[in-house]
Amino acid sequence: MRIGELARRAGVSPRALRYYEQQGLIRARRTANGYREYSEADLKLVTEIRSLLTVGFTLEDAKPFVACLRAGHESGADCPESVEVYRRKLAEIDDEIRALLVRRAEVAGQLSTACPGCVLTKRE
Repeated sequence: MRIGELARRAGVSPRALRYYEQQGLIRARRTANGYREYSEADLKLVTEIRSLLTVGFTLEDAKPFVACLRAGHESGADCPESVEVYRRKLAEIDDEIRALLVRRAEVAGQLSTACPGCVLTKRE
């Protein structure tokens, strides 16, 4: 399939696909007339990349998942390198949550000082 079809099927722009190619995440084959040509396997790679980006992973984070799929695994998460990326990302998220809780406590303290009778509520 050509770049436009892959872009449409994967829900990304052709520019994003060219960028993924530039970053070494996907590899286009070239037809005799110079058009980029992609396979269903490339669609799977782009889908994996997009799903990772959607939840906060970087393109660098996606590389082990792509390598895992290229190695023939059913899922990009089937390899130890990918699992390690998951672990690292969870640790980063936990650090961010701790930092947010500290900031929340500081703001709540400032609110209590500014408005001693105000009730602090949590939104759900």
